[in-house]
Amino acid sequence: MDPLIVRQAISSDIPDLVKLDHDYSSDHVWQMSLNRGPEEVGVVFREVRLPRPMRVAYPRDPQRLPDEWTRLAGLLVAESGQARLGYLALALGPAAGAGWVTDLVVGALHRRQGVGTQLLTHAREWCRQRRLQTLFLEMQSKNHPAIALARKLGFSYAGYSDRYFTDQDIALFFSLGV
Repeated sequence: MDPLIVRQAISSDIPDLVKLDHDYSSDHVWQMSLNRGPEEVGVVFREVRLPRPMRVAYPRDPQRLPDEWTRLAGLLVAESGQARLGYLALALGPAAGAGWVTDLVVGALHRRQGVGTQLLTHAREWCRQRRLQTLFLEMQSKNHPAIALARKLGFSYAGYSDRYFTDQDIALFFSLGV
């Protein structure tokens, strides 16, 4: 097998990136409990095993992604030989000195083979080169594979946003110093 290469995307990559399987399967979710009192609010997430794996649709329309990518600070591609295996989209923010991973996608045939890890490793380097201090990663609360990857790589839970995605799903945010 050809070595895995991570590089900045070019325009000819776009059709292959859009064709990647953006949906995923999950056998766990992070379930949110919200407790409101007169002087406090408490939010707790707990990992819950589902009775059977569920297929989850990607929260963004893959056909609209190329337009969104034109507004990003960076788009990294993982490839082996002539095959595009995955990509990672980077924005600046949400705070000064931070990079933000808005999309991390690995094609279904190449998941659990280190492609996501390599993309995130290169994203950290991308942040270092720009003198950013923190890398944020966003994902659906249903995206157990991404949550597990973030935790394995040392990312810490950093917050959430209810009804963040167009499907009204909860977004979880994880962060890591670069």
